[in-house]
Amino acid sequence: MKTFIVSIALTFLSSHALAATCIEQANAKKLRSHAQEYFMKRCEEEAKKNCESQAKKKELDGTAKRAFVKKCVADAVGS
Repeated sequence: MKTFIVSIALTFLSSHALAATCIEQANAKKLRSHAQEYFMKRCEEEAKKNCESQAKKKELDGTAKRAFVKKCVADAVGS
């Protein structure tokens, strides 16, 4: 039973960490200046790749894809 509870807790914590925005992650790491700029740029690039992948899985094209990716990236970055 303890193993079950621990596995649920770890799943919750790992999914919460994945849901954190780039801004939240940068603040948690206490990044400033160039380190923060570099982190944010890299994080936004990764978010865009992930969002484009999701759009492809949903078979979105054209305007729908652009709108989806734009909103998805904004949500991931936290702006």
